[in-house]
Amino acid sequence: MSNTMKTWFVTGASKGIGQRLVRQLLARGDRVAATSRTVASLTEALGPASTQFLPLQVDLGNEQSIGDAIAQTIEKFGKVDVVVNNAGYAQQGTVEALCDDELRRNFDVNLFAPLAVLRHVLPHLRAQRSGHVINLSSIVGFQGGYAGWGSYVASKFALAGLTESLAAEVAEFGIRATIVYPGPVRTEFLSSGALAVARRQIDAYTEAKASLDLHLDTLHGHQAGDPDKVALLIMQAADVAQPPLHLFAGKIANELAAQKIALVQRDLDAWKGSSEATDFDD
Repeated sequence: MSNTMKTWFVTGASKGIGQRLVRQLLARGDRVAATSRTVASLTEALGPASTQFLPLQVDLGNEQSIGDAIAQTIEKFGKVDVVVNNAGYAQQGTVEALCDDELRRNFDVNLFAPLAVLRHVLPHLRAQRSGHVINLSSIVGFQGGYAGWGSYVASKFALAGLTESLAAEVAEFGIRATIVYPGPVRTEFLSSGALAVARRQIDAYTEAKASLDLHLDTLHGHQAGDPDKVALLIMQAADVAQPPLHLFAGKIANELAAQKIALVQRDLDAWKGSSEATDFDD
């Protein structure tokens, strides 16, 4: 692993995994530009601005705000080595019940904000012919069978697909890309103040209601994942010469990923003959 000091750009850094990551990076001597909706939330959690730390107020729904943050980072530190698109939130609600504005806002933060970050930072990474993009998905972005979470699942699947395509595009410039799939992590992610619940609820969807109740009443505060250890895993992946494209975090994530892979393989095997019969005859 490399011990060279790196410069990081981390979104959603005032709480959760992002906050734990920035705290550990600063402690080991790296330089960090961190974003949140307010500078005050960053300095309260992580300390004041310094030669090593640049807290940035960013509106992830505003591309100009994102572009300005990247520009300030380059101006202060001269480069960016690792970009972590961490900001995101869960939107609960069945596909039938979700309103258009609920869906679009969820995708704006979970997918289109990372895209905007990439548009503004990739020219710098290409110019220096190095860099590492780390996008935070979720295990639901790989194994998506959760009733009542379609918007969140879809946004995280989209981010995973984007990362795979990005990795193919930027490899020729010496840039790496990693998609991180954490299992349940013990943060405020599922708290009533952080979780977005659809305004419309359809009582007929009992599985979706049971899943919401499970997450709010049982899972919150008892998640198996340690956010400090997830942050350390991200740092480890950024420090190796050949980082993984797919990085699963936690036993639950590994188990669910294995289940998904087995299910896909089962369907492939069962339908292989019919599938291959759709090609033109030789």
